[in-house]
Amino acid sequence: MAGGAYANLELPKRLRAQHLSGRDAAFATELAYGALRLQGRYDPMIAIAAGRELSAIDANVLDTLRLGAHQILGMRVPAHAAVAETVALARQVNGAGAAGFVNAVLRRLSERTLAEWIGAILDPIPDPLERLAVEHSHPLWIVKALRAALLGHGTATVETVDAQLAHLLEVDNAAALVSLVARPGLAEVGELRAAGGTPGRWAATAVTWPGGDPGGIPAVRDGRAAVQDEGSQLVAAALAAVPVTGTAGERWLDLCAGPGGKAGLLGALAVQRGAQFVASDVSEHRVDLVRATLRPVVAAGAPGQVTVRVGDGRDIGTDEPESFDRVMVDAPCTGLGALRRRPEARWRKQPTDVTQLAVLQRQLLTSALDATRAGGVVAYVTCSPHLVETRFAVSDVVKKRSDVEVLDAREFVVDATGRPLPDLGDGPFAQLWPHLHGTDAMFLALLRKR
Repeated sequence: MAGGAYANLELPKRLRAQHLSGRDAAFATELAYGALRLQGRYDPMIAIAAGRELSAIDANVLDTLRLGAHQILGMRVPAHAAVAETVALARQVNGAGAAGFVNAVLRRLSERTLAEWIGAILDPIPDPLERLAVEHSHPLWIVKALRAALLGHGTATVETVDAQLAHLLEVDNAAALVSLVARPGLAEVGELRAAGGTPGRWAATAVTWPGGDPGGIPAVRDGRAAVQDEGSQLVAAALAAVPVTGTAGERWLDLCAGPGGKAGLLGALAVQRGAQFVASDVSEHRVDLVRATLRPVVAAGAPGQVTVRVGDGRDIGTDEPESFDRVMVDAPCTGLGALRRRPEARWRKQPTDVTQLAVLQRQLLTSALDATRAGGVVAYVTCSPHLVETRFAVSDVVKKRSDVEVLDAREFVVDATGRPLPDLGDGPFAQLWPHLHGTDAMFLALLRKR
């Protein structure tokens, strides 16, 4: 998107500004998101149809061609209509000369079916993983990382991993369902269901929204409920469910609270139980978002029960040692588990991002453990299944300490009836997956301070 903004943040603003809703908004969203997600599949097709390298095509014209390709090959738009509308767009945005080129390329694209085009672009590629990367429009390094994660978390075996990987990549290209959270003590699931939602698949607090803007629901408008992936709800609830020992009045901490989704649920649970809750983030802007999210939670609690503040999570272990009973470390990560929601994120991420974040993740987890009282528990969470950001990060920190017990997180990731979810891996960590659970690929480790 223009200016480097993420499409999932910028597009809704544009739609509201143009007063688009209903079917028109849904069409525009699918067109934009699909062209962004699937450009890794469409680009080699466009190169063949254009008879030239992509580098020889103007970037703005290439974007127009991607929009046309998605209409022709990825949407139920008649080819003649897709070509006509995209050529008109090219004439308006790119000029008359570009319009003729766009017309020629799209007409060539419309001469084959999607299956025929996929065969054409995959035929010269011998490597199976590279073929998957092109067919499912993911960078090759991400495909390799996801395959390693499926094996490393014990989700798949050598015999099943390739089928699971293909399924995961396919699901990554489908729009995620909208999940709502009813914040305990502030909203009831029944209220959201009465507004048109259906029960979530797993979490007791979750409702699935059928489509459209949920901002019109009174509970969402008031901040008593919110949009939140069901996986995020499950890991927050898991931290709240672990028994802690050694203190009369509990103090809870969200170490990296911005923009506030998990803090909203944890804060509501803390207020319900009479615990003190602190939400901290290093960014003032993100702290402002947390304050807005927690405003109904603050109003529901006792004076001073909820605190929102700016602070570097790496310093809290030194500044406030052994001060908290429950600590959430929602660590900054590559976000490889949420590619369904950020259609262009896969093209922005680089392998170097993993290396740079790895240092910060380990520092934050170390600080959280230092800030936790004996008998307390730390939840280390990422929205990425990458092994460097998950299992390896936890083991790197734990092996240097003698005061930490790794709990079996799978016991605490439970459905609305209290039963553990299936397919969470071989433990002691819990790994959720889009293709198995319908959630983002959230990772959870639960660590008790001895």
